[in-house]
Amino acid sequence: MAWFRNLGKFSSLKSSLRPRTPTTPYPNTLFVSILQFSSQPNPEPARRPASYGLGPTSSKEKPRVVVLGSGWAGCRVMKGLDTEIYDVVCVSPRNHMVFTPLLASTCVGTLEFRSVAEPIARIQPVISRETGSYFFLANCKRIDPDKHVVHCQTVTEGANTLEPWNFEISYDKLIIASGSEPTTFGIHGVEDHAFFLREVHHAQEIRRKLLLNLMLSDVPGISEAEKQRLLHCVVVGGGPTGVEFSGELSDFIMRDVHQRYAHVKNYIHVTLIEANEILSSFDDRLRHYATRQLTKSGVRLVRGIVKDVKADKIILTNDTEVPYGLLVWSTGVGPSSFVKSMDVPKSPGGRIGIDEWLRVPSAQDIFAIGDCSGFLESTGKQVLPALAQVAERQGKFLEELLNRIGKAGGGYANGAKDMEFGEPFVYKHMGSMASIGRYKALVDLRQSRETKGFSMAGFTSWIIWRSAYLTRVVSWRNRFYVAINWATTFVFGRDISRI
Repeated sequence: MAWFRNLGKFSSLKSSLRPRTPTTPYPNTLFVSILQFSSQPNPEPARRPASYGLGPTSSKEKPRVVVLGSGWAGCRVMKGLDTEIYDVVCVSPRNHMVFTPLLASTCVGTLEFRSVAEPIARIQPVISRETGSYFFLANCKRIDPDKHVVHCQTVTEGANTLEPWNFEISYDKLIIASGSEPTTFGIHGVEDHAFFLREVHHAQEIRRKLLLNLMLSDVPGISEAEKQRLLHCVVVGGGPTGVEFSGELSDFIMRDVHQRYAHVKNYIHVTLIEANEILSSFDDRLRHYATRQLTKSGVRLVRGIVKDVKADKIILTNDTEVPYGLLVWSTGVGPSSFVKSMDVPKSPGGRIGIDEWLRVPSAQDIFAIGDCSGFLESTGKQVLPALAQVAERQGKFLEELLNRIGKAGGGYANGAKDMEFGEPFVYKHMGSMASIGRYKALVDLRQSRETKGFSMAGFTSWIIWRSAYLTRVVSWRNRFYVAINWATTFVFGRDISRI
């Protein structure tokens, strides 16, 4: 955050960083730093300028591509952009990409958290070493498409940090890849009492809560009813994330809890609640197989709809009360508050509306990819599911498109108005996979639910699942971490340290 405190100082050194409007310059930075150690009362804080940031690019500079977000879509497009043509600026509240397919494994110690987090600077090195390319730990608050400007605010944590800093960034091309938010359906208590599973810090919180409940349940004086509640793990949502987490949790219970928490091993159990069928996008045969295997693993499957969430129990629509010690909410995703606030045409479901070339038609030089975007009804295409492979394919398509535009001289603002963009984006589904625990997995290579195709389940599918995801991990560094973590867990068991 100190970088932003001294932003005015840097603006005099780099022509690309300059005030957008005439402002009072900062006082001498060294003098202010010395005063901080003085015994005299602190002087009045320096008045911040009205607006600082990255101004419009000149013809002597590279065109600037601003990417909002660091998920699958944003990182894929950043990775492939030709940095000989463009400067790249990323704005995101996190400085890493999360390899979400393996996130459930970190909750129970199968993998370490760093194994699924890839720093942005490794994905696109120019951000940390080239003049004109930056990463800003911030949120985008507003977009001004007429002026080609995004308004941002820095991310702050805790009570003793700097106040949020507002700044602006001019763009030549803007890529909105800000992702989505968990869907709660407006159910009371979900955001207050449930854990989501989309970020590394979510997995850390789940792991700490799970281990805390295991240790608390062993304390003398805990009643039987309270012990059963503390050790009841409830997962709401029977999609791939919910099923994979339930499978990992059941493995953890059978292999590690039974050995290391022998006093409470008969109390801990897992319940998976789903309104319809689990893994609804998979082949019927695979769904039935998953149901049998999860039941064998001790996972209780309940069909029901949650209507209220309290601190120690959930209430279903049939008034059944389900006490819990850990509640994980995995019922899908929807548009974020930022996307909802945007004044642009929306696709069905409330996402940012895009055309066949992933452009936002109502704004020049703005593209939207990933979970935050969906095809407009006028395109005649269906809104694609919020999957990692969709986001990655869109990122790859847009990276190639922008590179062609840049080579043709259309990289600057309004420079591609009359250009032909070539073939539109076409998505081809490559299949789905899910781990269900006990060295079993599902592989469904059908292109849709209505079509026929190859599908399989069992140990061989588990080998395919692990091999596929190991090769999809972004860097060799993290592939090594994942392989070593898997081997260590297989030989020595999972790490149960509560750190």
